[in-house]
Amino acid sequence: MIQAIVFLPLLAFLVAGIGNRAIGNFAAKSVTTGALFISCALSWVVFIGLIGGAPATDVVVAEWFSSGDLAVNWTLKVDILTGVMLVVITSVSALVHLYSWGYMEEDPDCPRFFAYLSLFTFAMLMLVTADNLVQIFFGWEGVGLASYLLIGFWYKKPSAWAAAIKAFVVNRVGDFGFMLGIFALFMLFGTVDIDTILAGVPAAKGATFTFLGTQVDAITTIALLLFVGAMGKSAQVPLHTWLPDAMEGPTPVSALIHAATMVTAGVFLVCRMSPLFDASPTASTVVTYVGALTAFFAATVATTQNDIKRVIAYSTCSQLGFMFFAAGVGAYGAAMFHLFTHAFFKALLFLGAGSVIHAMHHEQDMRYYGALRKSIPLTFAAMVIGTIAITGVNYTSGYFSKDSVLFAAWESGSESGRVAFFVGVFASLLTSFYSWRLIFRTFFGEARWVQSEHIQHALHDKHDMSHADAHDSAHHSDGTGGYHPHESPLSMLIPLGVLSFGALFAGAIFNDWFVGGDETAFWRGVIVHDGAFFESLHHVPGLVHWAPAIVMATGLLIAWLVYIKNPGFSDRFKAQWKHLHAFLLNKWYFDEIYNALFVKPALALGRFFWKAGDQGTIDRFGPDGMSAVVAGGSVLARRFQTGLVTSYALVMLVGVAAFATWFMVR
Repeated sequence: MIQAIVFLPLLAFLVAGIGNRAIGNFAAKSVTTGALFISCALSWVVFIGLIGGAPATDVVVAEWFSSGDLAVNWTLKVDILTGVMLVVITSVSALVHLYSWGYMEEDPDCPRFFAYLSLFTFAMLMLVTADNLVQIFFGWEGVGLASYLLIGFWYKKPSAWAAAIKAFVVNRVGDFGFMLGIFALFMLFGTVDIDTILAGVPAAKGATFTFLGTQVDAITTIALLLFVGAMGKSAQVPLHTWLPDAMEGPTPVSALIHAATMVTAGVFLVCRMSPLFDASPTASTVVTYVGALTAFFAATVATTQNDIKRVIAYSTCSQLGFMFFAAGVGAYGAAMFHLFTHAFFKALLFLGAGSVIHAMHHEQDMRYYGALRKSIPLTFAAMVIGTIAITGVNYTSGYFSKDSVLFAAWESGSESGRVAFFVGVFASLLTSFYSWRLIFRTFFGEARWVQSEHIQHALHDKHDMSHADAHDSAHHSDGTGGYHPHESPLSMLIPLGVLSFGALFAGAIFNDWFVGGDETAFWRGVIVHDGAFFESLHHVPGLVHWAPAIVMATGLLIAWLVYIKNPGFSDRFKAQWKHLHAFLLNKWYFDEIYNALFVKPALALGRFFWKAGDQGTIDRFGPDGMSAVVAGGSVLARRFQTGLVTSYALVMLVGVAAFATWFMVR
């Protein structure tokens, strides 16, 4: 069964990718979507079986390679941690495939798009089913390749291929750390098998080796190197800059990458290697602080963004920070629980945003929305459900998972845990504010559609208006310009309905298994788990218990006051605090700093090697120099080839005279 789950997306990729336009859009979409729904159904069967007590298994697919002491098999590992990731990945991917039927209907490259989606899913499934680090790295890099192809799918747009390159390069920075961690693990344990490594961690405590000329603790160093890889994939500060730019890809790609798959790979890695991180308090503290910083940073930036997809992208970055600081304080079950619930409501928000963009003729700027709740009521309902889930309204999925993360940070008792708790509470306040800001600016207030160039193009295309008519339309009294948004097709609405159910009820259904009392039997020792610690989460102090609800309501109230009750307040605030607003709007100037420190020097160095090294030295004295010698010799030889008999006779005479002279002298 596990072989079908993993390899059906690969088969679908090959059919759609090789067949491409030869098999047509319908066949490509049918094969890929059908394969993913079968994988999804089988994944739920496996997951429910594991919950019911089915044993964990390792299925050997093939002997991969052997080199000296290193022997690696291609093995599919099926335990409860894998089961959680299987249902998350295949469920979201299947719904994204179905959603793309409507969203990408007019795109001429549908087969290529669906092939890339299936390739991405296969790579992610390879990652989470790996029983060794080499196989994880194979899936890790496959996910990076597929994300590059998907982000840059519209490769004729300069911004799209620039974003794809940026994602690829930034992830390579993290991947280098991951590679070093794998090398160090093999050096320390003599194997890349995960179970063998984790079993040997207690005996390896206190071991040291030389790193960059200094004796360092082996476990701490390895854990930090692995975490660098996790930071790159999961967009943690300072390796986060690729994530917002990834919005250049089609919206279904944003949902697939940001909701349940690529960005959660880092969280999965930390939880899979939890005994290693738990053995190093230093590494765990670093994970906690980085996660808290990312949660705070991304939440502040999200409050100022105008692009609807970028708001949700920074929200993803912030929620990943929550997952990491949960893992950092030792609450690996809470981290996985938030990963699980986050997949539903974040995919719902992204696909809901895609439905809004679809209705607004590809306009993504919320400044040109407003008053859409009556035009697209089903999309509005889905977005509200996603919002109440992510903000943690009582008994929604986010309420159970995010509260467990915050309570775990408090109950850890460590300084880093308490810092993470207070940062997380403030980030939750901002989450509520920017999430409801998105709802109010998009669906409430007055229509601002006529200000959008995209809407103006739609009106021109629809009515073939003259310039005078367009001018009159631009001053339409209700702000709509005569444009009529439309609800999305059924293929886009069905995924919204399914994800809405998950966003509302997944937390309540699975809470007891993940963190609520049955977690010891649920996890079965796959991750580090302290039963007494998780029991304490149900007995936190009253103010700690109510803090998430208080900040959730406060954020909602502030957003209502600013964008509904007093719409002009935000403009006055921005004018008064223009430097702070500019700082947040420009994402703390990370891109500008990186551009100055890394991009420009790298380009200058590359230009120097190109001009002075390649052209000035290699080409000059290599192929160009040799060709110049040949060309010069040809010019000289051509002077002797005049075609005149007298010239040839002169040369012959000179030659005879030279020979006679040489003979006589000798």
